[in-house]
Amino acid sequence: MAAGLVKRVLLASPRGFCAGVERAVETVGRALSVYGAPVYVRKQIVHNAHVVRDLEHRGAIFVEDETDAPPGSVIVLSAHGVAPSVYRRAASRGLTTIDATCPLVTKVHVQARRYAAEGCLVVLIGHAGHEEVVGTMGEAPESIVLVESVEDAEALDIPAGTPSAYITQTTLSVDETTEIIDILKRRFPHIRAPQREDICYATSNRQWAVKELLSEVDVLLVIGSENSSNSNRLVEVAHAAGVAAHLIDDETEIDECWLERAETVGLTSGASAPERLVERVCDWFRSRGVRDIASFSSVFEDVVFRLPVELRRAATPAA
Repeated sequence: MAAGLVKRVLLASPRGFCAGVERAVETVGRALSVYGAPVYVRKQIVHNAHVVRDLEHRGAIFVEDETDAPPGSVIVLSAHGVAPSVYRRAASRGLTTIDATCPLVTKVHVQARRYAAEGCLVVLIGHAGHEEVVGTMGEAPESIVLVESVEDAEALDIPAGTPSAYITQTTLSVDETTEIIDILKRRFPHIRAPQREDICYATSNRQWAVKELLSEVDVLLVIGSENSSNSNRLVEVAHAAGVAAHLIDDETEIDECWLERAETVGLTSGASAPERLVERVCDWFRSRGVRDIASFSSVFEDVVFRLPVELRRAATPAA
């Protein structure tokens, strides 16, 4: 069989869960412990099918909209952030709202509000329809314009004399975003920039780890769901370097044809993919005779985010 040609599997590091995803998943689990099932979750808490199914088995009910949760129930808002209108509708229904928005996404929302309040046209670099982008644009819909590509950046029209600033989705390709920002700065020299870049540390680190790994491998497997932006970006990083790469949800989606000429396989996972899926893929290779499975480390991560304040208060016994 084709996988029998594979001699070695190299594991990119860092990979898998970031601090924001850890926090969001734990938030739903803690909410179930504090309030009991069911706990409603608006959208997917993170973009991974396995994580969502696990939480459903524990009593979480995922809904598309806060209006789908019964009045007076408990609802958790996903890690991707929401527009202010969501909070208002949740309050009007008497929902107990627990905000699991990643703190790094919250930072982008704060920037959007501040720039808009200062009279800036806010250029948001991101992907249309992504939940994070929808939530960010909802902070100041009259003041934000979306730019998705270098072509959009070249075509963008900002009237002379209009103050402007840019912000970005947190899960973008570092290289592509840099190219877009360079165009914006060239065309609009006075455009304001965030004090620190908006692409999150985990997205950057996972892309960097893949770049360092690519010279050692013949093909790259990326564990992540199709709707995971940061996972798709890892595939694109490999393709940009001329290395074949494939996005898989788990080991059942591996096509042995991909491995026909591969002696060394690289393996990584997006920021919303649990480590147990990496182990399952490793076991898939072990069952086909691969014994050399090793970590290829690049950056050490030690970021931790506290649980949402609403949950910490609810979990604290009254004096």
